[in-house]
Amino acid sequence: MACQTVAPVFITYQKQLLAFIQKRLKDSDTSKEVLNEVLMKVYDHCEQVPQVRNARAWLFQITRNAVNDYFRKSQRFSSLESAPEPMAEWEQELEQQIAACVRPLIQLLPEGYALPLIKSDLEGIPQQQIAEEMGLGLSAVKSRIQRGREKLKAQFHECCIIEQDKQGKIVDFQIKKGCKTLGT
Repeated sequence: MACQTVAPVFITYQKQLLAFIQKRLKDSDTSKEVLNEVLMKVYDHCEQVPQVRNARAWLFQITRNAVNDYFRKSQRFSSLESAPEPMAEWEQELEQQIAACVRPLIQLLPEGYALPLIKSDLEGIPQQQIAEEMGLGLSAVKSRIQRGREKLKAQFHECCIIEQDKQGKIVDFQIKKGCKTLGT
């Protein structure tokens, strides 16, 4: 039964997956071959489909692995040192998407948490200097920054869907529909 649900899920994201692959491989024919490998891998693991919480993230993880497999198998690179990191561009895009959300979400926090967090984490001002500027003790500033980070994390979970791999690395990020703060 689960294998029957693979085709509609794959077809839904097929164009996005192909664009993702083409961005990395630059060759249309090779990109289509890798996309076919992705489809075969999805069918090989079709029993997992009912347990998948985010089909898009699951498919993109399989696609990233297929692209990495292609680079590993490819004879284009003479050594690992000269081979570019195939996922660096995608990771940079993901990081930029997340970074664009940070300041608007911090601004939702109470000023007592937002200001020290902005100064410390975004502007790189030492916590001792922040304490002096705000007329607070260092431990109070450290506490506010820590609480601000916790509140910011809660804001992210309220407005965003964050998919992580087993090591805790973010592999997919989407703004939830209806999140007024981030404009959806």
